[in-house]
Amino acid sequence: MANVSTASSAPEPSFAELLEASFARDEVTEGEIVKGTIISVHKDHVLVDVGFKSEGMVALNEFPMVNGQVSVKSGDSVDVLVESKENDYGLIVLSKEKADKLKIWDEISAACERDEVVEGVIVSRVKGGLSVDIGVKAFLPGSQVDLRPIRNLDKLIGEKYKFKVIKFNKKRGNIVLSRRALLEKERDQLKGVTLQKLEEGAVMAGVIKNITEYGAFVDLGGIDGLLHITDMSWGRVNHPSELFQMGDEVTVKVLRFDREQERVSLGLKQIQADPWTSAQSAFPVGVRVKGKVVSLTDYGAFIELVPGVEGLIHVSEMSWTKRVKHPSKVMNIGDEVEAMVLGIDIDNKRISLGMKQIEPNPWHTLNEKYPVGAVIKGQVRNITDFGIFVGIEEGIDGLVHISDLSWTTRVKHPSEMYEKGAEVEAVVLNIDAENERISLGIKQLHEDPWNRIPQSYPRGSRVKGKITKITDFGAFAEIEPGVEGLIHVSEIADEHVDDPRKFLKVGDEKDVMIIDIDADDRKIGLSIKAVSKAEQGVDYRAYLTTAGGGMGTLADALKGKLKRE
Repeated sequence: MANVSTASSAPEPSFAELLEASFARDEVTEGEIVKGTIISVHKDHVLVDVGFKSEGMVALNEFPMVNGQVSVKSGDSVDVLVESKENDYGLIVLSKEKADKLKIWDEISAACERDEVVEGVIVSRVKGGLSVDIGVKAFLPGSQVDLRPIRNLDKLIGEKYKFKVIKFNKKRGNIVLSRRALLEKERDQLKGVTLQKLEEGAVMAGVIKNITEYGAFVDLGGIDGLLHITDMSWGRVNHPSELFQMGDEVTVKVLRFDREQERVSLGLKQIQADPWTSAQSAFPVGVRVKGKVVSLTDYGAFIELVPGVEGLIHVSEMSWTKRVKHPSKVMNIGDEVEAMVLGIDIDNKRISLGMKQIEPNPWHTLNEKYPVGAVIKGQVRNITDFGIFVGIEEGIDGLVHISDLSWTTRVKHPSEMYEKGAEVEAVVLNIDAENERISLGIKQLHEDPWNRIPQSYPRGSRVKGKITKITDFGAFAEIEPGVEGLIHVSEIADEHVDDPRKFLKVGDEKDVMIIDIDADDRKIGLSIKAVSKAEQGVDYRAYLTTAGGGMGTLADALKGKLKRE
C-alpha cells in the first residue's frame, strides 16, 4: 500500500488537497493525484488525458470488470495518481488503484474523526483474528468479533458487516476494527427499552443466543435470560439441542426477574396448557392407548402418550406368561407400543399402563383346555428341592411337588428321578388362575398300590424281602418294587441284637413275616424271628402274644418307631 509522503512538521495533505494542487500547476509531479478523461481502451491498458502535453497510461486490470468486460469507456472521467512522468513510449504512468486507495484512506480518516462506522467484508483468517476488506485491508481482532468469543471464526469469512475503527495509522497502513463495540452500543440501547417492559409474567420474544446442557440463553433485546431445560416443554427433553438451534426465534414467559442482578428466568412451557389438566378425561382407566418408548429402567418402561404425559409399564405388566427380566428384552427406546390404562394419579402425575392386558389372559382359558384329571405331556424346565416344573405352554409351567412324584418311593431330591429337558407325562391336579399356578402329579398316572397292599399282605403272610437299608433300630426290606417294611431290631433274631449290621447287609434276601400294616401311614412291620418261630412249629400268633405283649402292643411300638423314622 502506497502512502503519501509528508513533512514531519506539517500535516499530511488529503486526497482533495493533492488533486486541487495538481490542477494549479502546469506540469505533473510524481505522487500527484490528477483528474483525467479516458481517451481509449486497449487490450492491456487505458489511455487517459490528464490535461498536460503527454497522455497517461493506466493498466487495464486496475479497472473493475463486469461479466468479464471492462466497465469503462471513452469519455469517462477518472482520478489517477502520477507514478512516473514519462515511460519509454513518452507516456505518463498513472495508477487508478493507488488513487482510489488514497481516497479511501481519507474517507476512513474522516469516519474515524467523526466516530462513524465503516462497512467491509471479512476476507480471511489471520493470526489473532480476521482480515477485513474496507477498501483497504484492516485487522479485526478475535476479541472484537462479537459479544461472546466465537470458536469457529472461519464461518464468518465472506460475511459483510459494519465496524468501528478503534485504531488508525495511515503512515504504517494500520487499521484496527471492532464489531463488538457496535454490538455493545446496540445492546445497551436495546437493553434500556427492554428493561422498561421486563417484569415477571410478561410474555416476550427473543432469540436463542447460546445452548448448554442445562438450558438455553435467550436474548430478549440487550439482556439475556435463561430458559432452563425443565421449563422448555411439558414433555421429556434430554438436551436443549433437541428443540432449538442458535438463532432460533422464541416466545417465552418471564418467570423470575432480579432487577439488581439483572438475572432473568424464562419459561416456554408456561405459555402452553399443562397436558395433565385434561389427562383424566383423555386417559381413563381401561382405555387402550398408543405411545412412544422414551425411557427404560430395570423395573419398567416409560411411554410418552402425548408431550408432557408419560405412563409406566411395569415389567410385571408386559407379558402374561414370560418372565421379563428387563424391558429391553421386549422393546427399545423410540418404539411405538400399545397398552391399556390400569390406573391414573393426577395429583402425582402418574399413569400405570399394561401391555399384557390388551391380549386375552391365557390363564383364564386353562381350565377349559386342561381340566382337572387331564393328562399332559411336557418337558422338565426346572428342578428344585420341592419338585419339578413341567412346561405346558409357552411361558406356562406346572409344578409336580416332590410328594406327587411316586406313591411308594421315598424321594430325597427330584433330581434322583428326573433330568432337566426330559419329557414326562403328568395329571392336572389343580389350576389357580388368579395366582397363576398349576399343580400336577405324576404318581396319579397310576393306581395307589396302598389301596391293595393290606389285602395283598395280610398279617401273618410270609414274603421275600430284600434288605435296602440298615439303621441302629433295624433294617428296611423291599417286598415289591417301591414297597418297603421295617424289620425292627427286636425282630431280627432270637437272641438280643445290639447291632443289626452283624446279622444283615444291604442286598440280602430274607424270608419275612408281615406282623403289622398301616395303610394310612403307609407303614409295614416285618419280622425274621417270626418266620423262624413258625418254622419251629410255634404258632406265630401265640409268639406275637407272648413275645410282644400282644399283637396290638407290638404293633403300636412298631408304629411309633416307624413314625419316628
